[in-house]
Amino acid sequence: MAAQTLKINGELVSARAGETILEAARDAGIAIPTLCQLNGLTDVGACRMCMVEVAGARRPLAACTTRVTEGMVVQTETPKLQTYRRGVLELLFSERSHVCAVCVANGNCELQDLAIQLGMTHVSYEYLAPLCSVDISHARFGIDHNRCILCTRCVRACDEVEGVHTWDIAGRGTNSRIISDLGGPWGEAASCTSCGKCLDACPTGAIFPIGSSVAGRQRKPDRIAAIVAARRNRAEFENG
Repeated sequence: MAAQTLKINGELVSARAGETILEAARDAGIAIPTLCQLNGLTDVGACRMCMVEVAGARRPLAACTTRVTEGMVVQTETPKLQTYRRGVLELLFSERSHVCAVCVANGNCELQDLAIQLGMTHVSYEYLAPLCSVDISHARFGIDHNRCILCTRCVRACDEVEGVHTWDIAGRGTNSRIISDLGGPWGEAASCTSCGKCLDACPTGAIFPIGSSVAGRQRKPDRIAAIVAARRNRAEFENG
């Protein structure tokens, strides 16, 4: 497969044909922030945190879904992009209730980490504070919709890796919610296998183990990619 050569932040980078800008940047040791992206899952470009500037493009592009092309010139850390990303984070914090000090994922949260990394010290928008429920009907796990950022990582992990599609999204705008099966309590979802992949995929404290306390939730997001890679290797081995 022919290699592509591009420039990222002035640095010449080689990438495989078909790779995304995000993959090429990571292979070159260049960090681009993400929230909805998780290795092993389909990239959907939902959170817009990985937006980059590409020479010739009329607007910033999502690095996780934009394929590299020969001679592409990419900037990932311009002042414009930093301001844009902080704005996205402020919108996420204002849309639901993200009080880190009382969250089960405090100290182990990708949203919190990005806020610190990007220097987000306050929220410029009015807090919407919608009335969101907490579902602890499941024997092992709970979901707090106040912490959800609608990244759909749990939906994709359940569908693409576990293959049962317990999770989906219903509603529009501020009324959007993650739902299990047809919208009933998680504990009554007949399709759920209690595998915990949604917990590993969740970047915030939205999905948590029953009984976990403040800062007590531990995740293993790399487990998703490891499972997908193991299945792919097995399939390649069996197919010769």
